Amino acid sequence: MDYLVGFNISPILWTKLPGSKSAGRVQSVSLKLITEREHEIELFNPEEYWTLTGNFTNTDNKNIFSKLVFLDKKKIERFSFRNKTEVDEAINKINRSKFKIKDINSKVHKRNPLPPFTTSTLQQTASSKFGFGASRTMQIAQKLYQGVEINGESTGLITYMRTDGTQISQEAITEFRDLIISDFGKEYLPDSPNSYEGKKAKNAQEAHEAIRPTEIRRKPSEVQKYVTSDQLKLYTLIWSRALSSQMQPAEFYRNSILISSKDNVINFRANGSVVKFDGFLKVYEVKETDEDAKNILPECTIGEEVNVIKILDEQHYTEPPPRYSEASLVKKMEELGIGRPSTYASIISVLSTRGYVEIFNKRFFPTDRGKLISAFLEKLFSKYVDYNFTAELENQLDDITTGKEGWIKVLEMF
Repeated sequence: MDYLVGFNISPILWTKLPGSKSAGRVQSVSLKLITEREHEIELFNPEEYWTLTGNFTNTDNKNIFSKLVFLDKKKIERFSFRNKTEVDEAINKINRSKFKIKDINSKVHKRNPLPPFTTSTLQQTASSKFGFGASRTMQIAQKLYQGVEINGESTGLITYMRTDGTQISQEAITEFRDLIISDFGKEYLPDSPNSYEGKKAKNAQEAHEAIRPTEIRRKPSEVQKYVTSDQLKLYTLIWSRALSSQMQPAEFYRNSILISSKDNVINFRANGSVVKFDGFLKVYEVKETDEDAKNILPECTIGEEVNVIKILDEQHYTEPPPRYSEASLVKKMEELGIGRPSTYASIISVLSTRGYVEIFNKRFFPTDRGKLISAFLEKLFSKYVDYNFTAELENQLDDITTGKEGWIKVLEMF
C-alpha cells in the first residue's frame, strides 16, 4: 500500500517539481498539517481587546487582587472592551463606586494523577520539559529499554517504549503500592489501584503495558552513576510519572471572594488556592497553568468594606494559532489517528532532512518547497492527503493484522 502511494506519486514529483525527494503516505499528511497552519497564520488579523483588574485592600490593609466580572450587570467577556475609550469609561464608573465583600466561597478541589506514559505522551512531555525532539527521546528510551551496564550486568531499566497502553501489570502495581507505603506513608495510597482507560487512540496498539520502570525500587538516585545525564532525566521522568499514577489525588482549597459595589452593578472576583494535601504531586510535578493557583487570599468577612487602591487596564491583541512544535504535531497526528506512535519520530526527521520544513525555536516552518509540494498534492491527489483517508487506511491495516480483512481485497479497493 505504501509502495503504491509513495512509489507512484514520488516519481511524478521528481519530474514536475525537481529537487523533491518523496511523497510518503503519512509524511505528506503531516506536511499538510504544517502548511495549513502556516496559511492560517498568514491570513490572521489580530483584534484588540482590553482587560481590567482591581487591587483592593480590606480593613486589615491586606491586598486583594481581582478581575472585573460584571459591569452594569453585564458579564465581562473577552471583547467587552475593544478600545481605550471604553476602558476609561469603565474605570471612571468603578472609581466613583464604594465596594464591600459580598460573598466568600471555599471548596476542596481534587486534582487526579496523570496516567503513566505511552509513546506519544512521553514524546510530548520530554519535549516540553527538556526540549528533547521525538527521535532523541526515542533513542534515549531505546537505550534504557535495551539495558545499561550495572555491576557488570546489562540491565533493562524500563518496559517497552512503543506502546499506546496505559495499563500496568498486576505484579508491578503491587510493588508500586508497597513502595508508596514504605516511602511516603499510608495516606498517599488509594484504597484500590488507579486504572486509566482514557480516550482510545484510533489505532491503539495495546498489547504492551504503559512505559514504566522494570523495577520501581530502582530509584533515579541509585541509577545515577550508571547512566548519562540525558538518560537520567528521562528515567526520572518515567519513574516519577509511573509511581505517581498509583498515588492519591492532590487536594486544594479553592477560595473565591466576590467584591461588589454598594448598588450591586459592578462585581470583581478574586480566586486563589492553597494546597491542602500534596498527594501525587509529592513525586511528580505538574506545571501550574492556572494563574489563580498562585494567588493567596487574605482572611475576610462578608459585608466588610474594601477600598479601591488601583484599577489596572491592559491592552491585548488576539494571537494567531501557534506553529506546531514536535510535541503538538505528535498530539495532533495521534488525535487524527494518523501514523503510529512508533513512527512519529522518523516522519518528523524526514520532513526536515528533505528540506520540506525548517525548525526555528523548536517550531516548524514550511519551506517554499514544502508549501509547493503540499499544494501540488492537495490539488492533484487530494484523496491521498485527506486526513480521513489516511486514518481510515490505518484502520484497514489493523483489520488485516487481526484477520478481519483480506489484504488483497483492500489493495483491489484501493
